[in-house]
Amino acid sequence: MLKSYFNKNLIEAGCDEAGRGCLAGPVYAAAVILPKKYKNKWLNDSKKLSDKDRYELRPEIEEKALAWAVGVVDHKEIDEINILNASFLGMHRAVDQLTVVPELLLIDGNRFKIYKNIPHQCIIKGDAKFLSIAAASILAKTYRDDFMKVAALTHPEYSWESNMGYPTKKHREAIRQHGVTPIHRLTFQLLPAQLELELE
Repeated sequence: MLKSYFNKNLIEAGCDEAGRGCLAGPVYAAAVILPKKYKNKWLNDSKKLSDKDRYELRPEIEEKALAWAVGVVDHKEIDEINILNASFLGMHRAVDQLTVVPELLLIDGNRFKIYKNIPHQCIIKGDAKFLSIAAASILAKTYRDDFMKVAALTHPEYSWESNMGYPTKKHREAIRQHGVTPIHRLTFQLLPAQLELELE
């Protein structure tokens, strides 16, 4: 069972993002404030759950959370400010929408940009340690997957409904054959170096 809180005396928001390593689409981030006594033995890092489990947990999280929100940073912003800063910005946008003001942010990972002087705690692999971060990881992942599944209807050749924009062999082969789409991240290495050389 994951931990319910880092500090029992503070209102904590768990924060996580999804889509950092993708070649296309936005990065999504979520912030979730759970009740201190909330327990759920199924709640875990979204990467350790099946797609079905993530989507079953999403309404449970949204219903039981004291507050939750999702922030989005699109591919153009990612290209302008880089993916690390885009991840921070996505979390800031999520926290900004919370209807309850947190007193501590629990951040998945080892780096963060301070937000409105709210204290934060970076926790490596936090989505496998704290319920609120795990909940945020599930919301960020499922809402981003929803976006990519809709985008796949317009660009079916890239198989986004299954790879979600990640650099799979199939996705890169589609880029090689069909070029980039309006939602590809142009500052990312879309093709392996040897393939890019062959294209010149």
